[in-house]
Amino acid sequence: MAKVYDVPADVLIERLSSALKGEEIPAPVWIPFVKTGAHADKPPQNRDWWHTRCASIMRKIYLHGPIGINALRNNYGGGKPSGYGAAHHKYAGGAIIRNAIQGLEKLGYVTKVEKRGRIISKHGMQKLDRLSTEILKEMIIKEPRLQMYS
Repeated sequence: MAKVYDVPADVLIERLSSALKGEEIPAPVWIPFVKTGAHADKPPQNRDWWHTRCASIMRKIYLHGPIGINALRNNYGGGKPSGYGAAHHKYAGGAIIRNAIQGLEKLGYVTKVEKRGRIISKHGMQKLDRLSTEILKEMIIKEPRLQMYS
């Protein structure tokens, strides 16, 4: 069985976001109007950015868990130039990450470990591993040399 480490991140996140759309992960009403952080100049142009962010957070928790909200804010943040000189790092918005994690917890994909952060649950791990296996099988059909990774 393939793991999340074995498939490209962009393909996995795209497939997982479309799966999360079908499961109706609850999105806040303010999603169309919000920027993703202090480093962003405009709101995201992709209409389905909420599900993509939820999928990306789920993948990051799988890879780096237990991980807290502040570490995720740091990961999703970016640089913003302030006048002359180098850009300074700004954190991503915390409400976006908290609401995404709470939605993933309601679906049973993420669980909280006291004083340490969030980890992926058994149900969430199975979902990600199944998606990874499907993606790897499709990649093997296109490129048979990848057979050694299955």
